[in-house]
Amino acid sequence: MQKKLVVLFVIVLLAFLGLSIQIYAISRDKGNEYSKTVLSQQSYDSRVIDFKRGSIIDAKGTVLADSELVYDVIVDAKQMLSKDYYLEPSLHALEELGIDSAAVRRYVTDNPSSQYYIVMKNLPYARKTAYDERLRVGREQEEENGTPVKDRIYSNIKGIWFDANYIRNYPNGSLACDVIGFTNGSNQGQFGLEEYYNDTLNGTPGREYGYLDEMSNLERTTIDATDGYNLITTIDANIQSIIEKYLKQFNDEHANAVHTGNGANNVGCIVMNVKTGEILGMGSYPGFDLNDPYNIAMVTGMPRLNEKDAPSGEYLTGEDVNAMSADDQTRYLNALWRNYCISDYYEPGSVAKPFTVAAALESGSITGNEHYDCQGKLDVAGWEIYCHNRYGDGIISVSQSIEMSCNVALMEIAFAAGKENFCKFQDIFNFGLKTNIDLANEVRTDMMIFDADKMNIADLATNSFGQNFNVTMIQMAAGFASLINGGNYYEPHIVSKITSASGTTVRNIEPRILKKTVSAQTSAKIREYCHQVVVGPNGTGKTARPAGYMIGGKTGTAETLPRQNNEYVVSFMGFTPVDDPEILIYVVVDRPNVVFQADAKFATGIVRNVLTEVLPYLGQPMTEPLSESEMEELSQLEESNAYAIGASGAPAAEEVEEEETVSEGGIPEGTEDFVTVGEEEKKEPAWKSFEIDPETGYLIDPSNGHHIDPDTGFDYDSTYADEVVTPIP
Repeated sequence: MQKKLVVLFVIVLLAFLGLSIQIYAISRDKGNEYSKTVLSQQSYDSRVIDFKRGSIIDAKGTVLADSELVYDVIVDAKQMLSKDYYLEPSLHALEELGIDSAAVRRYVTDNPSSQYYIVMKNLPYARKTAYDERLRVGREQEEENGTPVKDRIYSNIKGIWFDANYIRNYPNGSLACDVIGFTNGSNQGQFGLEEYYNDTLNGTPGREYGYLDEMSNLERTTIDATDGYNLITTIDANIQSIIEKYLKQFNDEHANAVHTGNGANNVGCIVMNVKTGEILGMGSYPGFDLNDPYNIAMVTGMPRLNEKDAPSGEYLTGEDVNAMSADDQTRYLNALWRNYCISDYYEPGSVAKPFTVAAALESGSITGNEHYDCQGKLDVAGWEIYCHNRYGDGIISVSQSIEMSCNVALMEIAFAAGKENFCKFQDIFNFGLKTNIDLANEVRTDMMIFDADKMNIADLATNSFGQNFNVTMIQMAAGFASLINGGNYYEPHIVSKITSASGTTVRNIEPRILKKTVSAQTSAKIREYCHQVVVGPNGTGKTARPAGYMIGGKTGTAETLPRQNNEYVVSFMGFTPVDDPEILIYVVVDRPNVVFQADAKFATGIVRNVLTEVLPYLGQPMTEPLSESEMEELSQLEESNAYAIGASGAPAAEEVEEEETVSEGGIPEGTEDFVTVGEEEKKEPAWKSFEIDPETGYLIDPSNGHHIDPDTGFDYDSTYADEVVTPIP
C-alpha cells in the first residue's frame, strides 16, 4: 500500500511539473497577445457612451432646458510614469485646466499602477477644445523646430484623457421651475415635464467594445448612443416671466408684514387658452433655481410642517433652516418642489358660484329671470348660513347674485337645482378628478367631493358658494374654460409637439375636446354674469380690470380649516375678450400675510398687473379709454422696458373710443331678457355711505368701528365674520 501511495504521489508531482512547464512556455511565447486581450476587455468592454437628454423648448423657440456636453478629466498614472520625462509636462497641462497638480503628483506617486483616476468632473466643452488646440499648436511648433524628444513639452503630455458626458442645464434659472422640474444625477426626471416625459426625453446609451483580430491587433467597435426626443411646449417664456415677476412682487410687498415669513403660504397663477386647453404660463411662489434645486435656503419663510406634512401657523426662519436634520430637509424640499397649481387642493370659494348657476340653468331648474331676497343670512336645517355681506344684499337678480357674490341667492339657486343635479354637474365639470394635464404629480380630490346620496341640505347650501369641497387650480381653470367657451371641455396640456434630435416631428399633440359641459346659451349667460362682476355697480372684481381692456371674471374667498381661524384663500378667475374669450387667467393667494386675509383684491391686483402686460404682448387691441392714472402707469412700464416686451400693437389711449355697453337702466344691452331687475328701485346699501379709513383703505362702520370692504360690504371685524355656518341658538 505504501509503494502504491508513493507511486501516485510521484505521478501527481510529475503532472504538476509538466503543467508548470506548459504555462511557462505559453507565457513566454504568447504572453503579449494574451495581455492585449485582457487589456481590451478591461478597458473597453464596459465603456458606456452617454446619450444626450432631449431639450425642453417654449412655444417661441426659447430653450428652457437642455443638456450640456462636458468632460471628466482622467489621469492614467501608469502611462504618466512610463517615461521619466512625461510627468512634469503632464502636471503642467493639468494646471492649465485649473487642477491642483500637487495633489495629482501625490496620487500618481502613491498609486503608480493606477490607470483611471478622475481629477475633475464637468469640464466645459469650450475649455476642453481650447486645451486641445493649445496641444495641437504646441506639438506642431516642437516638430517644426526640431526640439529633442526629451525636451518637448506638448508632445510629452501623457496619461491625460477625457470622458464625455452630459449635464442638465436650465438657461433661465428658476423660470417655469414648477412646470419643468429637474433631473437627478442618474438622468431621471423629478417633478414637472422632466418626470412626466422622462422616457421620452431620455435616449439609449451607446457602447464601445474592444477585441483582438486574428493578427492580435486591437480593434474597436462602437455602437453610437441614441439621443432623447425634444419637447416643444405651449409655454411662452415671455408670459411666464411676466407671471413670475408679479408673483415675486406680491411676495416682496407682503413678506414679514404680520408674521415672519413669505407674503403668503402659496401664490399660484395659470394663464390658459380657453379654445385649445394650452397652458401659456403657470407659476407659483415660492420657487427654486432649477440649476440648484437642493438649495435648502429657499425654504426660508415657508410654513412649518406638522407631522402630516401640512402647514402649521408658524414659519421657518434662517436659523430653523440651518438647524434642519437631513430628513427635515427632504420634507421641506419636497414641499418647495410641489407645483401648487396641480398638486395642492383648497376650497374654491365664490369662484365656484358660476358653476352652480350654470348647473341650475342647464338643468332647467331656473331661467335666469328669478329674484332672491338676501337679508344677510339664511336658516338651513337648524343652521344660520351667512352671506359675505352681513348687511344683506336685498332683492337681487340671478345676474346680480354673481356680480355681488351673494351666498343667500346661490343657496336658493342650488336648492332649486337639487342635490342630484348639483352633484351631476360637479362631475361634468370634472371636479375631484385629474384633468390629465401632462405634468407629474397631479392630485385627485374625489374623496373631498360629495356624492348626492351622502349630501344633506346644509352640505348643498355651503357647496353652492364654494365651501365644504376641495379642488385644484387646474381643475377649476379647465372647468371654467368650458363654462365660458361655449361648453367645450378641453384637456389642458403643456406639450404641443415632440421632435427628434435632428428636428424631425415625431408627434403632434393636438387640442382634445373631452366632453360638452353646458350649452352655448348657458355659456353666453355665464359670460355676461361674470362681465357684471367687473363692470357692475356692485361688482366684486372691479380691481381686476387691466388698463385699456375689458374682462369678465369671478372673485373667490374661502375660509381654511379649521374654521374660525381667520385664515383665507382668496382668488380671481378672469377671461378676455368678454364676448369671445381666448385667454383665461386664474390667481389663487393662499393665506396672505396681512391683517385682513379675506380680501379678493390680493388676487385681483395680480391679475390686473399680469394682464396689463400679457394682453398687449399677445396683440390684443385695447377696447377701453385710459384714465390719466392708467396712462401714467403704462408710460412708466414702457420707460422701464417692462411693458409686454414692446410687442403690443395696442392702439394709443387717444385712439380708443368709449363704447356704450349698458342700457339706460343699467342692464347690458342684448341681455335684458335674463337679467331684469324688476320695477322696484334698488336701494343703496347702508355701508356705501361709510367713511374710508385712510390707514387700511377699508370703510368704517360708525356704529361699531368695524372694517368694511368698500366693494362687497364684508365685515372683517364681526364676531361671525370668520364663520360661514353657525348653529341657530
